Amino acid sequence: MSDTEKQVLRALDTYKSAVLAKNAETFMYLYDSEVRVFDTWGIWSYEGAAAWRVAVEGWFSSLGNESVRVTFEDVTIVGEQGFAVMSAIVTYAAISAQGQDLRTMQNRISWVLRSTGHVLRIVHEHTSAPLGFEDAKAILKREGKS
Repeated sequence: MSDTEKQVLRALDTYKSAVLAKNAETFMYLYDSEVRVFDTWGIWSYEGAAAWRVAVEGWFSSLGNESVRVTFEDVTIVGEQGFAVMSAIVTYAAISAQGQDLRTMQNRISWVLRSTGHVLRIVHEHTSAPLGFEDAKAILKREGKS
């Protein structure tokens, strides 16, 4: 495994732990100041870390006493020194204050990362979900997968 792949895997771990802790500061450390985010929800795109931070802080504060456990499956990383692309299936599981699973949803996620200060940071994030042909509703769970 290359150093670049290890860095991306560390970023995935940081993402998971920051979401679980609802720690916007740690979460935003993953992103370049000029990041462009194509998020699945609500807004066409977020331009820059400041705009993305507002969305992230809103997400974390909307959770109240709940927390979110994030898992990544089918992770693919392509990269070289200073640059990487990652894609995966991400599952977000809402957890009650008592530790009970409440609901889950899945998205497709892709990152483009480049070195900034000797650390790979996300310069582009794209999340999506396919739409059903019959009803044009988002499909938030893969068939036959967790």
